[in-house]
Formats: sequence, C-alpha cells, structure tokens
Amino acid sequence: MHQTIPNTIEPAGALIFSGTTPQRQTPTPMDKVLGIHFANVSFPEAMSLLGATLKSSDSSNLFFINAHCLNVSFEDPVYRDVLKQTPLIFPDGSGIRRGCQLQGIPLQANLNGTDLFPELCRLLAEEQKSLYLLGATPGTVEKVAAWATREFPGLRIAGTQHGYFAKDDEAAVIDAINTSGADVLCVAMGVPLQEKWLHRHSGGLNTRLNLAVGGLFDFYAGNVSRAPLYFRQKGIEWVWRLIQEPGRMWRRYLLGNPIYAMRLRYEAKTRALISAFPERLNNRFQRARLSARAALRRLAHRWSTSLGSASKRSSDIVLSVAALTALLPVFLIVAIAIKLDSPGPIFYRQQRAGLRGRAFSMWKLRSMCVNAEHLREQLEAQNEIADGVTFKIRNDPRVTRVGRFIRKYSIDELPQLFNVLRGDMSIVGPRPGLFSELTKYELSQRQRLDIKPGLTSEWVVAGRNNLSFAEQAELDIQYRNQRTLWRDFVLMLKTVPALIRGSGAS
Repeated sequence: MHQTIPNTIEPAGALIFSGTTPQRQTPTPMDKVLGIHFANVSFPEAMSLLGATLKSSDSSNLFFINAHCLNVSFEDPVYRDVLKQTPLIFPDGSGIRRGCQLQGIPLQANLNGTDLFPELCRLLAEEQKSLYLLGATPGTVEKVAAWATREFPGLRIAGTQHGYFAKDDEAAVIDAINTSGADVLCVAMGVPLQEKWLHRHSGGLNTRLNLAVGGLFDFYAGNVSRAPLYFRQKGIEWVWRLIQEPGRMWRRYLLGNPIYAMRLRYEAKTRALISAFPERLNNRFQRARLSARAALRRLAHRWSTSLGSASKRSSDIVLSVAALTALLPVFLIVAIAIKLDSPGPIFYRQQRAGLRGRAFSMWKLRSMCVNAEHLREQLEAQNEIADGVTFKIRNDPRVTRVGRFIRKYSIDELPQLFNVLRGDMSIVGPRPGLFSELTKYELSQRQRLDIKPGLTSEWVVAGRNNLSFAEQAELDIQYRNQRTLWRDFVLMLKTVPALIRGSGAS
C-alpha cells in the first residue's frame, strides 16, 4: 500500500535550502516490496533528498534494493534487519517496478546508483563537498577517482581505499576516512557485506552521507561495460550482465529471478486474501470451510513435525555411528598429541544447556590447560566480544599448541558425536550454550532452546566467531522456524568446506 511518511533524514517540516532560500520540507512518499520500504520519488526529488542530507548534522546511510537484494534478505536475516532499520532506501531495477505494479502502485523512477553517481559528483562539486571511495579491487578505486575528477573538475576526492583490507585494519580505515574530512562515502563491497559494514560502523563515521554502491566502481573504472540504452529502457539490463559474466551471474538471474517472481506472487495472493477476509467472515459457509481448512493444516503440521523428528533422530544415529567408526584413527592420533603436549586428561567435560534448557554433559577433546575455567575469571577484562554473552579473546593463553590446531578445524568437537548418539544433541542444531550465558539471553533469543542443540548450525557455516551472539541467535531462530531434513543435508554439506577453511574459528 502506498503511504506518505515524514522524511526520516530530517524531521517532518524541516527546512531544505535551495540556493539561499529555505523551503519547507515535504514528506517523502514511502512504499514497500516484500516487506522492505523504499522512497518512491522522482529523480529530481531524490537529488533534493541527497542535498538535504549533505546539510544535515547527522550521518545517514543510503542503500539500494533490487530483486537480488530482496532475495538475499530472505536468506540473511541480519541483512534484512539492517534494511528495515535504514531510513533511506532507493529502488533499483525492473524487479521493484514489477513489485509495485502487482500492488497497483506507480514507481516514480528507477534510482540505481550507476545513474545517480554522476549527478552526486556534480552536486558535490557545486557544493564544494568532498568524496571518499572505499571498496572494489586494488587499482579500480583509483580509476574511479580519476574519472570523477576528470568529468567534474571542481570535485575533491578526499581519499581512496580498496576493499581488500584485513579485519584488524578496519579501525585504521575508518580513522583515515574521518581524518580526510570527507562529506560523502561510497562503499563498494557487494551485497550484503557493504550494507552490514556501514550499519555496523555508521556511529563511528563523521561523513554526512554513506552510500552502498555494489558494482558501481567497476562500471566507471571501465572493468565492466554497462548495458546499452535499449536494454535499460526495456528493464532487461540483467541480460547484459549475464552475457558478460555468465559464470558469476547465472545463479543470481537464472535461479534468482524466478524465485523473486514467486515471492512477489505469494505476497500478492496473501494481500488479496487479507483484503477479502472480512467479507468471507460474513458468510457462515465460508467461515465453516476456513475453520475446517485451518484444522487440517494444524493436523498436517503436527504430523510433519513428528515425522520429521523421527527421521532426524534416525539420521543422527546412522551418521554418528558412521562418523565415529571412520574417525577412530583421528581420535587416537589427537589423543596421543594431547598427552604429549600438556599434562591433564584427554577429554574435557562441561555442563551445557540442551533442549528446553535441560542440562547434559558435553564432551570435547581437551584444547586448553587444566585450570582454564579458573583463568577465565582473570582474563574476563580482555574479552573481545562486546555482546555481553560470548567470551572470546585472540591468542587465548589458555589454549595449548595442539589445542590451537584442533580448535581451528573443530577437531576438538568430534567427541560430541557420542552426545548425538546418546540423544543429547543432533547433527544440525544451535550450538549448546553455557548456563552462565543463558541468564544474559533476551526473551526472543531463548527460542534457540526450543530445539535440540547440534554439532553444526547456520552460523557455523556463516562465519562462526566472526558473528556477534545476536547474529548467531537470529540464525538459530530462523533455523528453528524453517527446519527441514533437506535444509539439514545442505548445512552438513556446507559445514565441510567451512571446517577445512577454519574460517571464524578461535
């Protein structure tokens, strides 16, 4: 439904300056596609919004959404939450236009970053503002800076930085941006990394406007040619991108576009059902039919849930027995290495919270010194995780030499296969938490206790300790609500390369 809400960049009724004459700001029309709002404005209105933002005392983010972005938001709940919290989003592409058409809403303009960038550079040159370019491959960002200063001689490039910097260098990169005095920051890291990066660091940036621009730098650096005008006018620019980069783009378009179309159709049917619902309630026969249908769906859900639980338990038993048998030599080798490396037992047992918070003894191969729990109290002040729940420090002095290796590749977790065989755990499920951490959970995060904990989970393959606990819990809750045997199988397959890479482990 089309709605008009006050512009969230400035309070409703704030002043926008046009030249030297202040004008009263009008509310910004906002619409939604697949639950994500965007500013439905014309191109000149969009530029007015950017001009007002540059005069604001606050730092604001500007993101763009297209069919691919919305598909990604369904797979990445953290990214979807970031989009929902972002006040200013512009529509990009024929996919958003189609979503508006199904709602009977006219889309005012296709406000993609590629068309907007030259006008933004022109505006910055006229207003004597500066631009910082961050992202893409080494060399690309410098080409973009050269193009921008050549096309707009009055434009000042405050600085450039390619996107392939280490996580440890983030603070230095942000400091360089702030020191440069840049008014606008363009970040090209790809969806959804760039949006999450800007959302995470927006409080520490002194810029007035931050844009997530995706592959824009490649266009203006000449690395990728843009679709001819005919393709753009017909809304099939994606075909040109697919022809240019079929190996990288076929999943996004050949699989993603049909999925997006199905999601739009489902949203339209749901909207039609809701709009017709009051009328149906006036008909006794319709009420009875809806009641019977709801009862059948509840019965089917209970049946599928119980059947799925039985199948999941059967697969847990088969897989854990097979894995324990195949990994017996690994157990023996690691056990000998642990005994030779440091004094103490081979195995480590710890009380963890299982299904519904029930206590069980979880087993690990010992990767720390024997008094690790006592030393944790002394190291608490060095905790690098600021979520108030998780405890992690880089180069933890409690970890042994062998422990560093087996923790990196999660070999220390292998004895939990016995927990799976006993029924305390499953192959796939949220990682079991400590009871000391449970007291710090928010109410919604306790939903992760509704299902049996597991060896691997959504966040294990998504980055493990690189994610905050809030992000981990969000992924666990998503799995709880959408779990299937097929999803378990896919997660098991994804776990193998994640463990081999050792990414996010500590």
